[in-house]
Amino acid sequence: MNKPLVGALLSVLLLGAGVAPAAAATDPGTTEVRAKAVTFAGTVALSNCSGSVVRAPSSQPGDPALVLSNGHCLETGFPAPGQVLLNRSSTRSFTLLNAAGSGVGTLRASKIAYGTMTDTDVSLYQLTRTYAQIESSYGIKALELDSAHPVKGTAITVASGYWKRTYSCAVDGFAYRLKEGSWTWKDSVRYTSACQTIGGTSGSPVIDNATGKVVAVNNTGNEDGQRCTDNNPCEVDENGTVTVRKGINYAQQTYGIVPCIGTGNQIDLNRAGCALPRP
Repeated sequence: MNKPLVGALLSVLLLGAGVAPAAAATDPGTTEVRAKAVTFAGTVALSNCSGSVVRAPSSQPGDPALVLSNGHCLETGFPAPGQVLLNRSSTRSFTLLNAAGSGVGTLRASKIAYGTMTDTDVSLYQLTRTYAQIESSYGIKALELDSAHPVKGTAITVASGYWKRTYSCAVDGFAYRLKEGSWTWKDSVRYTSACQTIGGTSGSPVIDNATGKVVAVNNTGNEDGQRCTDNNPCEVDENGTVTVRKGINYAQQTYGIVPCIGTGNQIDLNRAGCALPRP
């Protein structure tokens, strides 16, 4: 996993602040595509990871807002294989960032709405404030979760609220199974080599540059070229063939979360189309 503070500070000092790539937009009345910068607006910094305020396409302004991060970023520690946390009380705080990456306020959780490291590596916190309240106080809108499977070759931005830097690359492909230590994740996003994410970037939203929507959540990378060990995930295909890609990083897709978000932004694992693991 992309854990924080493991050689990460030195990496940031050497690499400097990231510059966000451009997202596509169309000038009114023309077919010409012009650049629209991807910013940090809506991202958050956790005590040990990154995250973002997110909404489903059906979320309403008066719904309690959600923060997306990784399961391995939970304050309760790494969930065991097969473990799912659902509607567990939490008072965790998050620093909300504006477009420039400056902290503008503190958001607080009311509960861990969902968390697991089985099949995916995701956590969703429900906040004490609504989307409308956050926008009214800070002028910041939530990032929307894309309801469609990402596509190979898509230009993406990994936006880390923890480090206040971005990584620009593309979707290189998908790992049928990604195994790391005791955990296995399904249909993981593999980045092209340009996205050299580091400790502390865990939980960062992976944003489609053309739509501005969140297509995945950053979570891990193979650091040392080892095979299927902690911090060295390996890919396993349908035939059981193992591939190790040293220096390559990964994310977990988020389109599968959308069907599980019901009325009032409540996580409902019984909704049609919801395939997230159950407790």
